[in-house]
Order: sequence, then C-alpha cells, then structure tokens
Amino acid sequence: MGIKEILNLARVPSILMLGVVYVAYVLIGGVIFWKLEGDLGKKDISRLLGNKRQLLMTYTCLNQEGLEAVAQVVQDASKAGLSLKGNYTTDGFWKFTSSAVFAATVVTTIGYGNMSPSTVAGQIFCVFFALFGIPLNMVVLNRVGKYMLVIERNICDFLQDKTKRKRCTRFFVHLVSYLSGAALFFVVPMIVFKQHEGWTFAQAIYYCFITLSTIGFGDYVADNNPDKDYPEWYSILMASWIFFGLAWLALVINHSIDILERLNAYLKQWWGGHNQEQESGDGECDNPETQVEDEEEIKEPPITE
Repeated sequence: MGIKEILNLARVPSILMLGVVYVAYVLIGGVIFWKLEGDLGKKDISRLLGNKRQLLMTYTCLNQEGLEAVAQVVQDASKAGLSLKGNYTTDGFWKFTSSAVFAATVVTTIGYGNMSPSTVAGQIFCVFFALFGIPLNMVVLNRVGKYMLVIERNICDFLQDKTKRKRCTRFFVHLVSYLSGAALFFVVPMIVFKQHEGWTFAQAIYYCFITLSTIGFGDYVADNNPDKDYPEWYSILMASWIFFGLAWLALVINHSIDILERLNAYLKQWWGGHNQEQESGDGECDNPETQVEDEEEIKEPPITE
C-alpha cells in the first residue's frame, strides 16, 4: 500500500476523530469542574449538616418531621415566588410580565427551571406552545441574524470602496461589530443587573452568558427575587435583551464555526500535501467535509421582502 492510499484511508475516519476530540473535550471539562467544585461541594454539605444539627438543638420543639414540613413550605413558597420575610402577600411569579418572560424562555429553550406550569392544562399547553414556538423562534432569530450580517457587510463594502484595503477593512468592521455587541449585550446588562439584582460583576456577566447561550442553569435569574420590587419596564427590557442578544450570539457562533471549518480545511490540505490538494480540488463539490464556502462569494440576502 502506497503513501497515497494511506493518506486516503486517513481521511475516511475524520468524523470518528472529530467525535474523539469532542468526547475528550467533554471529559476534560468534567475533570476540571470536578476538581474546582468537588471539594467545595463537600464543604457545603458538611456546613449544611452542621446548620441542621444546630437548628434542631436550638429549637428543641422542632423534630425531624417538623423540619421537613418547614422545608417543604419554604420550597413551595420559593417555587411560587412568594417571600417569607414579611407578612405581606405578593403577586408571585405568574403575573403577566413574568409570564411573558417565561414564554420567551420556553421558545428560546433557556428553561431556567425557577418556574414551571403546575396545572395539567398549563403543562399540556406548554408542550404545544414549545412545539410550534421553538421552530418559529429559530426562524425569526435566523432572519434577524442575517439582517445583522447584511448591515455588517454593507458597512464593509462602503468602507472598502473608500479605503481600497479589503482585509484590513473587513477585520476592522468585524472587530468593531464584536466589541459593540459585547458592550450592548454583556457590559450594559451587567451594570443593570448589578444595580437591580444586587449581584457582583462576575455573577452578572456569568448570568448574561448562561442566558444568551441558552444553557440556563437557573442558579441566577433576573426579575425573580420576591423581596424586590421591580419596575414594569424591567421585564420588557429583559425580553428584548434576550431576543436580540440570542440573535447576536448566534451570529458570533456562526462566525466561529466558519473559522473552525476553515482551520479544518487548512489542516487537511497541510496533512495531505500536494496529492490531497489535487483530489480535494477535483471533488470539491462532492465532498461536504472539504467544501468551505468563501465569505466573499456569499450573496447578500435581500433587504426587502
């Protein structure tokens, strides 16, 4: 078997190699999280058990069953969005503004988990609402992202005509676009959340990314503290931020995917040498793994319908 045949065989399991890299990446992340959070988790468990013993010793009339009953009341109140610090009542989670934000988290698949429908009718409606809402959300975000890309390319074309420097202009426009988006969807919300939620800057920026990436752990949720009185515009601002922030971050992720595909094609060309370069040129239209779309050749979508 010659060198050419060996190289051809080496290209076949590329998807397997990509899968190995993916699994390795996830496992390495799991090890790092385990080392960073494992010891702290054990300390938290020990501290909570100590607090439980101290509570039972302080309130001698409270036994294990009574403690479980109190914990259930606290859990139910937290799920309903009620405060136990005072004797007043609040509207809870299911007012119109928070319900609209919940609907937005459903169709965007963020799913914080801090609130969820408890009635059978609400759960059934949530299933059908998400069934049609998630594809609709993807279509709308895709359209908004395309229009963002059109604006960016129009600016590129305008500046290229003025400066006659193609690569420098494109790099500058991309850089300004990324920095502007980061400021608009991360820095400004971080300041707002610090002001209204009382979080630190690190917690606020962490919440911004977890939300816009649709991970949605639910450990930090804005407009969720029953002990705070939020203005009515706060929920509207949150919903708008989530929608446009998702579109912008999706555009950034698509650019990152394009960069990784270009890097993958370059590594294949470098690994295969001249023979592989000739074969990829002959079968460029038939091989989806080596077919990389040039950004200059992408036709701009129409501005008007």
